[in-house]
Amino acid sequence: MNAHNDFPPPRRGPQRVGKRVAASHRATKSGRARRVAMIAARLLVASTALAVLAGTGLAWSAKQDIDTGFTHSTALGEDPPRSRGGAVNILLIGLDTRKDLNGNDLPQQILDQLHAGDGTEGGYNANSLILLHIPADASKVVAFSIPRDNYVPVTGIPGYTQLKIKEAYGLKKAAVQAMLIERGETDPVVLERRGREAGRASIVTTVRNLVGVPIDRFAEISLAGFYDLATAVGGVDVCLNNAVDDSEFSGAVFPAGHQHLDGAQALAFVRQRHGLFNGDLDRTHRQQAFLTSVAKSLRDSGTLTNLHQLSELMDVAHRDVVLSQGWNLFDFARDLGAAGSVPVEFRTLPVVRYDVIDGQDVNIVDPDAIKREVRAAFGQETPPAEPSATTSPPTTTSDTMPLPDAMPLPDAGQPISTELGDTIPCVN
Repeated sequence: MNAHNDFPPPRRGPQRVGKRVAASHRATKSGRARRVAMIAARLLVASTALAVLAGTGLAWSAKQDIDTGFTHSTALGEDPPRSRGGAVNILLIGLDTRKDLNGNDLPQQILDQLHAGDGTEGGYNANSLILLHIPADASKVVAFSIPRDNYVPVTGIPGYTQLKIKEAYGLKKAAVQAMLIERGETDPVVLERRGREAGRASIVTTVRNLVGVPIDRFAEISLAGFYDLATAVGGVDVCLNNAVDDSEFSGAVFPAGHQHLDGAQALAFVRQRHGLFNGDLDRTHRQQAFLTSVAKSLRDSGTLTNLHQLSELMDVAHRDVVLSQGWNLFDFARDLGAAGSVPVEFRTLPVVRYDVIDGQDVNIVDPDAIKREVRAAFGQETPPAEPSATTSPPTTTSDTMPLPDAMPLPDAGQPISTELGDTIPCVN
């Protein structure tokens, strides 16, 4: 994998070799046959070259339109840790906000479709966090969902040393904006953009410290982005183990079994947590199923290898997605499409137990165990464990409360293997 592409470049087509056979007035019948064959070959090469040039022109135009249309972020830092050997780790950040990139409320007609309240709700929680690992040969993708309520250490957020991982974005954003206001900044667009850059850097750092592997790229997608993406691909196919009715909160009201959801329904599907046995942990499986279904739609429609369809999809993404600086998404989408049906192993970071801290439901995790599991799943060597007072997760603290005996056990995070876009897993 080179610095510009996330997968090895496709092999070049065959090139002409050999010397031009000179015509001769003494040419034999077989010589004339060879000349006819050569002329036909030249015509074929010429027409192929013309098609390639035309395609290259279209590809270049589409590439420029696609790659220059995104908002890019420098939140990874100037010299972050990088994966080795051509592998790439990508963090997907689903941001639960009802505002656009400049801090303006989304139009009411969109909010109505989202069934997610008005612009005052939601804050800037990173409610969806998925870490993808793609090896250099693109032989298999490993995707770790990171439950949003995992209680983790943080740095650089005034007043906090630990918090729910989802809060690392919004709390850092708020702290930086408050600092800028104290310094006299009054432009709301400047405050929004600089605050969100700080939030991105905070969530990237927090996740990287938790999992113990580099993050090479990230993509942030807004709440509206889930809706737009599902709508752009013509909806998603899902499968539910049980019928659900969450009309009061997410708007998810679906029967059991296989079904096709439009954009608004798909957003409700990935947002529901009330009424699910494992709450947020079941929601992580919903997110995994959503990604699998989107991949299936993209593969079945040929979008990743069709410039026109890919451009239309990217037009939607430009509104809702922020990419890390230097990520060439056009080449990434092209090469991912060329890779065909790639096996994907969906996992969920393990949770030790549930707890209540400062009145909030949290997931207690073992950071050392998480690092070992992630590195093993990514095929990386695990350094020897160093004795530490924080190796084991806390059992009691001064601000924790006893849990009800009926509280379900945490999801064990067993891997779910599938082919990219091939099988839609049934979920709760």
